[in-house]
Amino acid sequence: MNRKVSVIGSGNVGATAARSIADKELADVVILDILEGVPQGKGLDMLEACPVEGSDARVLGTNDYADTAGSDVVVITAGLARKPGMSRDDLLQKNAGIIKAVTAEIVKHSPECIIVPVTNPLDAMCQVVYRESGFPRERVVGMAGVLDSARMRSFIAEALQVSVENTHAFVLGGHGDTMVPLPRLSTVAGIPITQLLDQATVDAIVTRTANGGAEIVKLLGTGSAFYAPGSAAVEMVEAILKDKKKILPCAMFLQGEYGIQDLYVGVPVKLGAGGGEEIIEIALESDEKEALNKSAAAVKELVDLLGL
Repeated sequence: MNRKVSVIGSGNVGATAARSIADKELADVVILDILEGVPQGKGLDMLEACPVEGSDARVLGTNDYADTAGSDVVVITAGLARKPGMSRDDLLQKNAGIIKAVTAEIVKHSPECIIVPVTNPLDAMCQVVYRESGFPRERVVGMAGVLDSARMRSFIAEALQVSVENTHAFVLGGHGDTMVPLPRLSTVAGIPITQLLDQATVDAIVTRTANGGAEIVKLLGTGSAFYAPGSAAVEMVEAILKDKKKILPCAMFLQGEYGIQDLYVGVPVKLGAGGGEEIIEIALESDEKEALNKSAAAVKELVDLLGL
């Protein structure tokens, strides 16, 4: 194969994404981690699964960024999970340091790549990658909205007992509890869910979507979601590698769009070979605009803490 995707971080999200990319035969995969032996072992295991999946993708686990050289897309999942006693600010600063170091290596070895950050807090980490890389904004596109929309689509399908393939969900804003699901623009077979569900059910879906990650963390007891985040990242990778021009909700650096300046926020984006090739602007109602501004303000608070 002549395409290459590197996944930085061999934890649950990174390994899930790497395995899916290999299974789908989208590209050869390099999975990198600072832990010696772990990415090598997981990479070898994935490689040995490829014959069963009918995939000729090559998978390599490594600790050396030189092995990532010439990547078309780099997915960043590296970073710390929040631990007991660690404040949000602590997590923010520690992950920012990790992401800066990772980005420097990516730029050194794959200067023409498109970067898909996944590490939390997502929107702030995208800003770190963007500033550190010096890449144009089109080539740093964050994964958040695809995941949030997938969760909302699952809940809509469950409520209406329909195929998830009939569902489309619209989520804007930062990746957190201030995200902005838009029921008015979320549909089933083209029909707005506001015409198919009562208001109480719609409100419950919106709330559950915003709290989707927290719900899983609570159920697991330790750790957080990884199957859906991994799949969401792969959907973005596939749209880029296949130049699909697919419109997906992604974190993009806004420069006046939606009235937001110099900040990564989730919006509809056309994804293709050039990365985030176009930001799709839609007319928002006053309450939706207010909610989006509130979400952007929460992102800006984190970015300001990092001095970006």
